[in-house]
Amino acid sequence: MVIASVVPIAAAGQGLDDAFARLAQPEGEGWRIAESDILREWSRSGSPAMDLLLQRGEAALDMGDIPSAIGHLTALTDHAPDFAAGFQMRAAAYATAGQFGPALADLRRTLELEPRHFAALTQLGAMLEEMGDDVRALAAYRASLAIHPHQQEAIDGQARLEHKRIGTDI
Repeated sequence: MVIASVVPIAAAGQGLDDAFARLAQPEGEGWRIAESDILREWSRSGSPAMDLLLQRGEAALDMGDIPSAIGHLTALTDHAPDFAAGFQMRAAAYATAGQFGPALADLRRTLELEPRHFAALTQLGAMLEEMGDDVRALAAYRASLAIHPHQQEAIDGQARLEHKRIGTDI
């Protein structure tokens, strides 16, 4: 049973589209503000109770309490099935626990709900790289960088895999 009425990202309107346009700018520092605006918007479910579950899940994950993080985030995804941030954060918790199957499923759901979720794409790249699927990891990093070209983790991942592909270490 869904108890929260979550406002989908698409309903956030033109402001989010403008932020993504600023995020993709190769020059200047305006992308930092755009990134912050996007991340802030993504963290808002539209329900104080669901936002609290997200905060508790993030805090538990930060403290290394993976079972509690997964518990809070599962409650969140059960009650707010259209809230991409819940699935993305639970994917991080699952990945930390070494449960790549559920993590991949949650990243898939995140990207269904918000195809521009650069953090989920970078996370997907890192997981695929750890699993040894360099081709798909590189594709995920590239897709993430097409949206947000300033992410250091994705930049490093792409460079690492491109160097590995041509046979040079960095």
